[in-house]
Amino acid sequence: MTIVAATSLNLVSLGGAPAVTEAGRRTPEELKALALDAAAALEGAPAEQIAKWATDTFGARFCVTSSMADAVVAHLFSRVAPGVDVVFLDTGLHFPETLKVRDTVAATMDVNVRSIRPRMTVGQQDGEFGPRLFARSPDECCFMRKVEPLERALVEYDAWATGLRRDESPTRANTPMVAFDAKKGKVKVNPIAAWTQADVDRYISRWNVPVNELFKKGYGSIGCWPCTRRTKAGEDPRAGRWAMFEKTECGLHV
Repeated sequence: MTIVAATSLNLVSLGGAPAVTEAGRRTPEELKALALDAAAALEGAPAEQIAKWATDTFGARFCVTSSMADAVVAHLFSRVAPGVDVVFLDTGLHFPETLKVRDTVAATMDVNVRSIRPRMTVGQQDGEFGPRLFARSPDECCFMRKVEPLERALVEYDAWATGLRRDESPTRANTPMVAFDAKKGKVKVNPIAAWTQADVDRYISRWNVPVNELFKKGYGSIGCWPCTRRTKAGEDPRAGRWAMFEKTECGLHV
């Protein structure tokens, strides 16, 4: 992987699409066309170039989402677009180590961390749906504590970035650099989709990026504590998520 300084990039021209202004918003049809053009033009481009295209194109109507397993994507965008919004879904069920990464990002990076909470606390959810909903109906729990909060958070944006990578699991093997999410009617940007774990590790080492301490304790992928276990040698990194169910995604990326 070659790291390219954002200031030295020759951005790919995507049909001369103007940057969005606060006065108006692009229609879903316009966003879809933009995403299709960008997906073709930016395939194979450095992550910094993809990030700069996204922030130049969408301006204040763009945000980064982060699970705070690490802060690679948040850091990447802080270099390209200082002050960018970083959305974190505070489910109320995170490991303390995850919240530590979030707090470190907020304190040390030039980004605006927004912690988005579910409409109900864990206690309120237990009272209405019974305790340990995550153990009985994880899809329902994920919807209330992740999917709905993200949908609510994204209302003010036209596009958002994720840290999805093709090598993470078979379900993510075809992740495009840029896509149109028809359900949300928004553009989804995946600047490190083509990175390997080795690429991620090199970036973390070069920039001293915060990383969740649970990775050192045998976790391959980190979500809410009730639905995350350590992975065994040779297992898929996401095998420790919802291990008792036929479930591999929380619903944010499907």
